[in-house]
Amino acid sequence: MDVGNPSPSAPKIPAEGAFLLIDKPRGPSSHQVTAWVRDMLGVPRAGHAGTLDPSVSGLLVVALGKSLRLIPLVLTFPKRYIGVVQLHGPVTRTALTSVLGEFVGPIYQTPPVRSAVKRQRRIRTIHSLRLLESAQNTVLIDVTCESGTYIRTLAVDVGDALGVGAHLSELRRVGTGPFLEEQIVTLQMLSDAIALSSEGHPELLKGMLHAPEEVWTRVPRVWVKDSAVDALAHGADLAAAGVASITGNFVAGDRVALVTRQEELVATGRALFDSSAIPGKKEGWVIDAESVFLAPGQYPRHWGAAKRREKPQ
Repeated sequence: MDVGNPSPSAPKIPAEGAFLLIDKPRGPSSHQVTAWVRDMLGVPRAGHAGTLDPSVSGLLVVALGKSLRLIPLVLTFPKRYIGVVQLHGPVTRTALTSVLGEFVGPIYQTPPVRSAVKRQRRIRTIHSLRLLESAQNTVLIDVTCESGTYIRTLAVDVGDALGVGAHLSELRRVGTGPFLEEQIVTLQMLSDAIALSSEGHPELLKGMLHAPEEVWTRVPRVWVKDSAVDALAHGADLAAAGVASITGNFVAGDRVALVTRQEELVATGRALFDSSAIPGKKEGWVIDAESVFLAPGQYPRHWGAAKRREKPQ
């Protein structure tokens, strides 16, 4: 397989963009795998959501085309991992199960020394932490956690809590939000699908592409009035008067999707208020719009010189 050369008749990506769920192998970086996918498809840009270390395998969400703008939403999804933890001493299964239970919920973590981010202590939420198997000092765990959780740090902390020490010896990501391990494709599978597409059989490749709706329908949605759509399409923020209804709960700072009543994605943005507080507001900005998806001019213009909310310096 030559992952460095695009097909001479590379398939077209849908205008709204798409996501590929790649089975990242151990060895290359997430950036390198994404670059291979970009070159194989012959697209100008591709990006991944959620970095996997070179030694980690599994589900890598790769965004293509316009779907790159939805990466911030993908990064809010919880992640699921299967990991092998090597304990540095013997412990009973009862003690191990008990300690694992203590790590479910909000926990403090400090990024590893070799991490690319600033080493500040932060809170991350562990949604579930289950013991799958154990043999002597080798333990297989199943972790579902908030995005940005360091599983290597978690393994070390579990070992410290057990009083014997531990380290993570192997890790595989098997889920990101609605995307599951059963849906992922290898680079070889992608290469084969591209070859078939170039021969006039695009069905296999089309079946690998995931629509943007699989992402933005999984986050809270703010349904906007038709009179507010064109202003949003021009980059304005959303005022309280433009809100038609809300689906899902969110707090100030959460990312949301701004959607027309015809179920078209207009933009994504950050909430300036909790979802419970917005219906009672009569004026003022309620959503700080970030990425626009709908082209201007598709809805009647009901605004004058609408401007984006001025951000504090």
